[in-house]
Amino acid sequence: MSIQILRDLRGLRVQVIHPPDGEGVSLVEHLRRIGCSVEAQWPVPEAFASTADVVLLAVDSDSRDAIRKLLKTVDGIPPTIIAIVGYENPSTLQLVLEAGALAVIERPVRPFGLLTHLTLARSLWMERQDDERRVRKLERKIAGIQKIQRAKSILIANQGLSEEDAYATIRQQAMAKRIPMEEMASAIINANDLLTYRGKGD
Repeated sequence: MSIQILRDLRGLRVQVIHPPDGEGVSLVEHLRRIGCSVEAQWPVPEAFASTADVVLLAVDSDSRDAIRKLLKTVDGIPPTIIAIVGYENPSTLQLVLEAGALAVIERPVRPFGLLTHLTLARSLWMERQDDERRVRKLERKIAGIQKIQRAKSILIANQGLSEEDAYATIRQQAMAKRIPMEEMASAIINANDLLTYRGKGD
């Protein structure tokens, strides 16, 4: 995985949100030497570039409101954020935490270490995405188990089946219709809810 990340660095799309001073210009030039595609912006834009894989964000108290406004625009998966800071005061550190930065570069920015920060931040970002995918998969699995359990309870109550027979019925019906058991369970639950609703109406 680490070797693949190093290879992918050459194709990274990087948004640099930093004043266009000597430090900012040097930063952009070094990123391009690494092989990144770079877009530099200042002042702080209203939104992250939709194509950005990585954002290098200059964090300071003067830009606090603009940065917080920028962070609120994130919809879905955020880019890999690397903060650039000049002072370690509580206000700056709070902004770094709010930004969800996965690495921090201290001013004055030097070329040495930039590649390491990019690699580590990107690696952490990818691990986080993998973890979130695993969590979502587990949540779907648990939701499916809960649906099957509820459908079994309905069959037990309405048809007097044992728990084993109720499970077997759901499984057989799902196989006959060539659908997942969770989908069959949902159909049983929906049918029961509909009949219960109509019963109340009568």
